[in-house]
Amino acid sequence: MDSYLIQVDGHGDHAPVLDVHLRTNGNSISLGKVKGRKPRWAVRASEMSKKTFNPVRAIVDTMKVEPNPKKAMISLSLGDPTVFGNLPTNDEVTRAVKEVLDSGRYNGYAPSVGYQSCREAVAAYYSCPEAPLEAQDVILTSGCSQAIELALAVLANPGQNILVPRPGFSLYKTLALSMGIEVKLYNLLPEKSWEIDLEHLESLVDEKTACLIVNNPSNPCGSVFSKSHLQKILAVASRQCVPILADEIYGDMVFADCKYEPIATLSTNVPILSCGGLAKRWLVPGWRMGWILIHDRRDIFGNEIRDGLVRLSQRILGPCTIVQGALERILHQTPPEFYHNTLSILKSNADLCYAALSAIPGLQPVRPAGAMYLMVEIEMEHFPEFENDVEFTERLISEQSVFCLPATCFEYPNFFRVVITVPEEMILEACSRIQEFCETHYQGAEGAQDLECDK
Repeated sequence: MDSYLIQVDGHGDHAPVLDVHLRTNGNSISLGKVKGRKPRWAVRASEMSKKTFNPVRAIVDTMKVEPNPKKAMISLSLGDPTVFGNLPTNDEVTRAVKEVLDSGRYNGYAPSVGYQSCREAVAAYYSCPEAPLEAQDVILTSGCSQAIELALAVLANPGQNILVPRPGFSLYKTLALSMGIEVKLYNLLPEKSWEIDLEHLESLVDEKTACLIVNNPSNPCGSVFSKSHLQKILAVASRQCVPILADEIYGDMVFADCKYEPIATLSTNVPILSCGGLAKRWLVPGWRMGWILIHDRRDIFGNEIRDGLVRLSQRILGPCTIVQGALERILHQTPPEFYHNTLSILKSNADLCYAALSAIPGLQPVRPAGAMYLMVEIEMEHFPEFENDVEFTERLISEQSVFCLPATCFEYPNFFRVVITVPEEMILEACSRIQEFCETHYQGAEGAQDLECDK
C-alpha cells in the first residue's frame, strides 16, 4: 500500500513549507516543497455588483444642492403616485387585501410562479381573441421590475446586446449591465410625439441582438404609440427575427383622446414577453405585484423559454402571497369609475402643465398622451450660464425649490421630466416658479451673444 510522508518546516515569521514524499513499492519519491496557504481576509464585492449602475442615482446623488429655505419644496421627480395622498387606490382594492389577510389562508409559500388560481385570474383579465392567454402563459413576479429582470435574464446571455429606447427607463440599462449584456440605444423622436426612429432602430440589429425593449405608454415621455406605429415596430422585429420585451406597466393609462393597443394583439408571429403589474394603474407600487405574459403563438419561444422563466422565478420564490390572494378580486371587481377618475386627474394636470410651460420662453414641452410624465426641452442657447440640463435643474432647486429630473438620467440631455401625479395646486405653483426662474435666466439672441463676448 502506498504511503505519504509530509514534513512541515517553518522558521520565525516565514510561512510554513510542506515537504511532501510519496513512498510507493518501497521507493521514496519527493514531490518537492509546497508553500502552505496562510489564511487571511480577502472579501471583495462581486463583479456583478461592481457592474450594477443606476444612472438616476448616479446623477441625483451628485446634485449637492440645498433648496431655497424661503420656499417649500415641490418634488416633480418621483414616479410614485402615492407620495402626496391625492391619488389613493380604490376601497375595493384595500378591502380585498384586508379580507385575505384576516382569512389567514395566504401566509405560507406559494409556487415560485404564483398560485394557479391567480395566474388564471391574470390570464382571464388580459386574454382576448387577438392574443389569447392561459394560466401557463403567466408568471407572477415581485413587481414589474422583477418581471423585466426575469425577461432579460431568460432572453439574453453575457456578451449579447439588447435594444433600448432613448430616452428610456434607466432600469433597463442597470439590469443589463449587471448581467454583462450590452445596451444599444435607439432614438425616439420628440417632433413626432416620441415615435421610434425605425431606420435607426433597425440599423442597430446584429447577430448578437437578443431582444428589443418597447415601452408603451412611455416613461419618461408620456407618449402612446398608435396602432400603425406599433405595426411598423413589429415589422422590424419580424424581419430581423428579434423577440420583443414589452414594458406595458402603464397599459390602459392613456388619455381620452388616445387608445392603448397591447403590442401582442397586433402580431401573430413575433414572440413577446409583456411585463406589467398593479403598481401604476391600481396606484399601489409598494405592493410589488407584477407579471410576465408569454405571447408565443408560433411556438418560437417553445418550452425552453417557459422552462427558463420558471427556473429563474425559483430564485426568490415568487411575489407577496397576501396580494396574490386578493389579485382576482382586484382585477375583476375594481369599479371602472376608479380608473376613469385617475385618468381625469392626470389628464387635467398634464393639460395645465403643458399650457403653462408652453408659455415660458426657452422651454418646449412635448404634449403627453398617457402614463404619468411630461418631457420638456430646454433651449440651452437661451440659458448660456448653464452647461447642461443637470446644472439647469440644480439651480431650479436652489432658487425655486422645484425638483425635476434632468433627462440626462434617461440618456437624453437638455430636457427634464415632470411627474404629473402631484395635486393641481402644486402643479400650478411649480409652473409659476419655473416661469420665474426662466425669466430670470433667459437670454435672447443678443443677450447670449454679449455673454459669450464677456467670457
